[in-house]
Amino acid sequence: MTDDALGGPTRVWSAWRVVWWFGFVSLAADMVYEGARSVYGPLLASLGASAVVVGLVTGAGEAMALVLRLVFGPLADRTGRYWGLTIAGYGLTAVCVPLLALPPFVGGAGLVLAAVLILLERAGKAVRSPSKSALLAHVASAVGRGRGFGVHKALDQLGAFAGPLLVAAVIGATGVIWPSMAVLAVPGVAAMLLLLVIRARVPDPAVYDTVAEPEPADRVAAQPDPSRGGVRGWFADAVGAGLPREFFGYALAAGLTTGGLVTFGIIGYHLSVTGLVAVAAVPLVYAGAMGVEALAALCVGLAYDRRGGAVLYAVPVLVALVPALALSGSLWVALVGVAVWGLAYGVQDSTVKALVAEVVEAPRRATAYGVFAGVQGAFAVVGGLVAGWLYERSLGALVVVVAVSQAVALVLLVRTVHSLRHTPHLAP
Repeated sequence: MTDDALGGPTRVWSAWRVVWWFGFVSLAADMVYEGARSVYGPLLASLGASAVVVGLVTGAGEAMALVLRLVFGPLADRTGRYWGLTIAGYGLTAVCVPLLALPPFVGGAGLVLAAVLILLERAGKAVRSPSKSALLAHVASAVGRGRGFGVHKALDQLGAFAGPLLVAAVIGATGVIWPSMAVLAVPGVAAMLLLLVIRARVPDPAVYDTVAEPEPADRVAAQPDPSRGGVRGWFADAVGAGLPREFFGYALAAGLTTGGLVTFGIIGYHLSVTGLVAVAAVPLVYAGAMGVEALAALCVGLAYDRRGGAVLYAVPVLVALVPALALSGSLWVALVGVAVWGLAYGVQDSTVKALVAEVVEAPRRATAYGVFAGVQGAFAVVGGLVAGWLYERSLGALVVVVAVSQAVALVLLVRTVHSLRHTPHLAP
């Protein structure tokens, strides 16, 4: 029991209730940015972009969503402003996506404006993700982190499924893309309102921790540490100084799988420019991938709690299959490839985070999530550019490059999980 602002008693929500409400926030927010992301390829193509430009913008966007966490992860741990950063990040997404309705009306600057808005929207994800993951890690500890992150991701993906359907319906009704971006303002407002309610009801999610920890993360962050002060201390945080060795092996493996997973921007571009599907149908294909992703996140999250990190061995295998299938000249083969893409992305964007929470203690989790995402982002921007370049030159070479990178990722992942199993204080 805690006291509310009027001095009366208020009951702390159950852990599962908080997980579900966080999931509802992500559901609404994913309607916004996944709805938009489902047509990034066709949207940029309609403004004159080539495959290389689409690959660069979407790859750089994913990189910003990851690399900038090197800044905002340590910032959250140092200031303890987990809620403030979470709210600010969601706000960027809620504003930037509806503004994507403007590029068709600004002439030659349209492509540049669209690219800038896409990058800013992705930056919003970087601002919020380390803090949101740290907040959720506290709550999920009371219900099982694999289950907690898995249920949250499944709700997240319901929004990722509904958003593209909404976009497809609007495009089908109007015959153009831009009105679909404007209507996404509605779920954006809903996400912000839900988030503010959770913040008011659960100001300190550390109350849900099921194991004794030195101090709540907010309290630790509020205490100055002279050894970590100034630019040098910030840089040390940004490169992960003091984090476990196992963490870095795992981050490198995840970076390779992230960079190797062809972005849906390129897949959507391929589907539309080759005429395999109409532009209005591209969001429907993406929605199907999001449905697959939701099931993958939930099922693998449950399996993770029972089997541990070994369930993640499937990710490099799935990533290696994507380019040969999703970029095929056959519609049905391409659709199978999109489903495989959804499986890989679902595990990569959910259960992967659960293992980070097992390896790194609470006071430095936001920093760890930032460093982890930074490694993924560095690979994402290179992977997006290389995939776009090879797509226009040799699909066979793209398939080979991805396969080799995933073989290396699998070896690193096996070594990391094996090491964790033989390190008692880190083993999940």
